[in-house]
Amino acid sequence: MDTAARRLHESLCSARFEVLPVRGAVRQCAELPPGTTVTVTSSAAKGQEATVRTAEQLAGLGMRVVPHLAARSVPGRAQLAELLDRCAAVGDEVFVVAGDSPEPAGEFADALALLRAMEDLGRRPRRVGITGYPERHAFLSDEATVRAMTDKAAHADYVVSQICYDPQRIADWLGEVRARGIALPVHIGLPGAVDAARLLRVSMKIGLGESLRFLRKQHGVVGRLLAPYTPDALLDGLRAEVERPDGVAGWHLFTFNEVTRTAQWRDAAVARIQEVPA
Repeated sequence: MDTAARRLHESLCSARFEVLPVRGAVRQCAELPPGTTVTVTSSAAKGQEATVRTAEQLAGLGMRVVPHLAARSVPGRAQLAELLDRCAAVGDEVFVVAGDSPEPAGEFADALALLRAMEDLGRRPRRVGITGYPERHAFLSDEATVRAMTDKAAHADYVVSQICYDPQRIADWLGEVRARGIALPVHIGLPGAVDAARLLRVSMKIGLGESLRFLRKQHGVVGRLLAPYTPDALLDGLRAEVERPDGVAGWHLFTFNEVTRTAQWRDAAVARIQEVPA
């Protein structure tokens, strides 16, 4: 196995699996090998309690858990301190997002405010992740997303990219991030092996219009709604970035709770790399 293949193999083996804190999530993740990193999202509808409770259950299964903390869902510093204490009991890492609540529940209007508050409280976890946006954000200007990422980077340890279906756009974005002086490791967010119709609905909801047009033109996946989507084309298109020292640090698999199917895809991709002659 050459150096590039080895790096790709290692990064896939350590890929993270993102799940939603809903019924059945813990049962599905029980099929993953102990020690797998599982990140648990937060939503305005279910609140932070569902996220942390699911993380606690997953930690009990031997998973390495990363709870998401949504700034706009946290009422204040007392509640934040309690959340961080519970997160610390199951791991040493959190992932901070702004959240999708229309109005903030308290003083934290965005991720940056929450990041600063964690440090003020003296409860910052050992590792903290933030979000990056390779393509135009549905609700924010490009200038705003660039400024927000630059500000947040000073308080974070790594970045996870939002879904983008165009590998060249992702590669360009990585270059732009480095050109702005942000040297944090970047984990690329990949859609898992997910029902294509569901993926289409989610992508439209979060405003991935540019990526969807690319996907439709290049692969026709959006039209084949009966077949599950797999991120093979994205993975192939980003191989060169894996070889770069400042390129892809890892993979973040958005499973939308199709954990088993996504894990099977990951394992098959790892096996294919192993089969390639050195």
